[in-house]
Amino acid sequence: MTTANISGAVIVVTGAGSGIGRASALMLAERGATVVAVDRDGEAIDKVTAMTGGLAIEVDIRDPHHGDAVIARVLERYQRVDAVVANAGVGYVGDFATMPPENITTLVEVNFRGPLLLTRAALSSMTERGTGALVFTTSIAGGVPVPTEAAYCFSKSALETFADALREELRPTGVTVTTVRPAVVRTAFHDDRNKPYSRKIPQPVEPEAIAAAIIDGIETGKSRRTVPGWIEIAVTAQRRMPRVFEVMSRLFGGN
Repeated sequence: MTTANISGAVIVVTGAGSGIGRASALMLAERGATVVAVDRDGEAIDKVTAMTGGLAIEVDIRDPHHGDAVIARVLERYQRVDAVVANAGVGYVGDFATMPPENITTLVEVNFRGPLLLTRAALSSMTERGTGALVFTTSIAGGVPVPTEAAYCFSKSALETFADALREELRPTGVTVTTVRPAVVRTAFHDDRNKPYSRKIPQPVEPEAIAAAIIDGIETGKSRRTVPGWIEIAVTAQRRMPRVFEVMSRLFGGN
């Protein structure tokens, strides 16, 4: 896709009822996209589509059939899907040894399996037309280890690895694959998980900053965007100077 194509494009956004997803839906609509807002909170996405137009689909990402159901409705309504923003996600903080099994299952189903199933359902329409964009909202936790968030880190790093492999697989097809790695975002995400965010650094950014990176990914097809950009230093430090990274991590502490 190119900048000119985003106007009129049919774009599916999961987790569109709040936070990054809501900000993305609003910004995309402002740019002229037809937004398909997907969320388990039907009331929230009805409010979003009242502002954006387009289509609201209430669905639980944990349902293994949700991807096929969402794309079937989009194709029935619009006959194509131009981009997918797989953004819905959940978090958990705490010692892994005492983490409830149902929370592990939810993390894997929402953060990892959900994007895979939605992508699988959308790909045929994209590859047949020779164009399309896939954007996955991962996390800086997919690039650096965060103690007491081991399962969450796994779910996001697994999604990063999937995206890397899929990007090469799809290179001849005209479909681009981008991951957007936020650090900390000022949304209800941290309120909804079992422990609030308390680290000194990084400070939260607004969801619109992540939405702008998502839109850039759709337009340019860049492989990866990290927001804020300076946090990429942490990824480099962890890989090249792991001891230094460990000291910095303990210094700033918290979750």
